Amino acid sequence: MKRIYSVISVILIVLLFGLTLVGCRRDNKDNQNDQGNDEENNQDYDQSNDKANDQDEDSYFREYSAFFAVPGNELPMNNRVMNAIAEVTGGKVNMTWLTEQTVSERIGVMVAGGEYPDFIDGSAGTAMLIEAGALIPIDEYWDDYPNIKNYLSKNQWNKIRKEDGHIYIIPQFGIIQGKETATNHEDEAFWIQKAVLEWADYPKLKSIDEFFDIVYRYVDENPEIEGQSTLGFTVYSNDWRYFGLENPPMFLAGYPNDGVCIVDPETITAYNYNTIDEAYHYFKKLNQVYNDGYFDASAFTDSYDQYISKISSGRVVGMVDQHWNFQTAEETLKSAGLVERTYVPQPITLDADTIDRWYSPSVLDASNGIGISTSCENPEEALQFINDLLSPEVMILRYWGEEGIDYFVGEDEVFYRTEKQRKQREDTKWVGENLCSYDYFPHYEGMLADGINTVKPSEQPGEFRKTLTETDRKLLDAYGFINFLDFLNTDVENSDWFPMWSFTNTWTGETDYGIAKIKMDEIKHEWLPKVIMASTADFDSTWEQYQNLLTTEVDLEVYEATLTEEARRRVAVAQGVDRVE
Repeated sequence: MKRIYSVISVILIVLLFGLTLVGCRRDNKDNQNDQGNDEENNQDYDQSNDKANDQDEDSYFREYSAFFAVPGNELPMNNRVMNAIAEVTGGKVNMTWLTEQTVSERIGVMVAGGEYPDFIDGSAGTAMLIEAGALIPIDEYWDDYPNIKNYLSKNQWNKIRKEDGHIYIIPQFGIIQGKETATNHEDEAFWIQKAVLEWADYPKLKSIDEFFDIVYRYVDENPEIEGQSTLGFTVYSNDWRYFGLENPPMFLAGYPNDGVCIVDPETITAYNYNTIDEAYHYFKKLNQVYNDGYFDASAFTDSYDQYISKISSGRVVGMVDQHWNFQTAEETLKSAGLVERTYVPQPITLDADTIDRWYSPSVLDASNGIGISTSCENPEEALQFINDLLSPEVMILRYWGEEGIDYFVGEDEVFYRTEKQRKQREDTKWVGENLCSYDYFPHYEGMLADGINTVKPSEQPGEFRKTLTETDRKLLDAYGFINFLDFLNTDVENSDWFPMWSFTNTWTGETDYGIAKIKMDEIKHEWLPKVIMASTADFDSTWEQYQNLLTTEVDLEVYEATLTEEARRRVAVAQGVDRVE
């Protein structure tokens, strides 16, 4: 009888509060007995699996939908930490990611249909979403959500504000709380396998010739890895992520990742890097590598999934890419016990005398972020969810997990983990079932609000060294480095205009400079593979055809002038203007 009354009570509660839950599905949590053990010294952490199912069946969470226009891994809705976060926030998110289609195709379909998930990060399609009126103006609501409003400074928010005076997106990355604590390079670099560096007795590579020399020698002596033919060098060359193919000349010349140009620091003048001398010498080198048989022959036809699968096999010696673009492949390698086949960034420039600028301190990306769509029937609740995600309590849940299960707290209030807890995070299946960082929602990097612990466990001074495998410790010790960022030049500051790619991300094909960029990308997509695959004898003539198309079919003058104007505007703002109306 009590059970009947309980069910009736639930029905009445749902009816009474149904209006507050519109636009969000409800998730009924399964009721299971908790058989976990909270004792610190108990090395059996199977309690994490039990706790994932230990939920009160009479409790309901708001369920939001979200789409992120980047590749990612979907989480089961009974994920343990997702449920723990829901206990605090009252909501959880069904997250979907980009598959098969390009960003423009997927966002284009949404815009054409006029239907959107509650939360959306359009990546390179963000400008399209804003133009279509798909996102709500967050600044009209945020006075009631202090964690959101105080997430950025007034000047930072003004960088995101659109011409109509409104703010439609919240950036998720590069927002440092306290101080930077990174121990790994997450951006672009030339990468080489740890096993290769050990095989070569830990050389210090600097020039592009030194990099490819070690690739050649390793492939010659190791024609197979894990039973498959060894691939010397590869790149990803399709869709918007073809940066590893087209932008290395910028870095090889010693410039930071402005992405769409290089900027003369003396005159604050922007130039495209496709026609500089370093571009010619670099692609001539790749042409040689290709004709010598050390360049991956299928690099220009592989889909993204094929690219990741290839790296996950452990047989790719080196490549150039953003770390976040192939990180899932490294996670697979670690889960398979192939840490020696994961990668280390190298400070490669065209010659050994140029100072590398592969590393840049964290910076606000004003062009990308997460927005709340006009299809969300209760934007106030959605904003409250984000507001709660930024709270100190939930930030700990997102990145450290649950106290007593995923980490412990010492007498000095410093978080720490057992060896078993560290090992669990190397198991991608376990992570998918138990941890939920909501990484593509707004979050802080660096330090937690307590000022004692880092946001990420792997960056905690007492934890970093303990997370290293024997391969990693041996590697760092051989070079005399503390962490993997030490492989690169980190004694740098961002210029006032940096990064220029955050400006071009907002361009469309409705302007002359936007058309110039679209045409430039089309030419590079088509011709850089031709340049690399040309016969040695035909390289120069093929290069000349490519350069001729860039200079005759692309309005480089308006392209560079527009970038120069924006770079100088940003410098002016940094020199004291709080808001540009």
